[in-house]
Amino acid sequence: MQEKHLFEYAVIRLVPRVEREEFLNVGLILYCAGQKFLKAKYWLDKERLKAFAPGIDLSEVEENLNAFCQISMGMKEAGPIAKLDPASRFRWLTATRSTILQTSKVHPGFCIDPAETLDKLFEEMVGVN
Repeated sequence: MQEKHLFEYAVIRLVPRVEREEFLNVGLILYCAGQKFLKAKYWLDKERLKAFAPGIDLSEVEENLNAFCQISMGMKEAGPIAKLDPASRFRWLTATRSTILQTSKVHPGFCIDPAETLDKLFEEMVGVN
């Protein structure tokens, strides 16, 4: 039997008007220390977003989501936060904030393959396969 590893994940939410507390799930970030895995992925349904938040700057949202993914991967061009260790990057990315991009609370679980688990959770939470 393959060993299961503890992982943590959070849903990435787009909150166009923070004061209304309405959001769309647009991505997921998953961290598994035992496998040295940290990855974020997202998907923007542009037509749905335009209907949900008319006037939203989709290019700015996508730019911020790309930065989110770059930080999770530790890419140098993502700035000083990307230079931190994976656990610190995950904690920084999932910290409570009141901006247009927020994350859910962090949820734990066990998995064999974190990449496969990321894809499965992404499909369940964001609705994209």
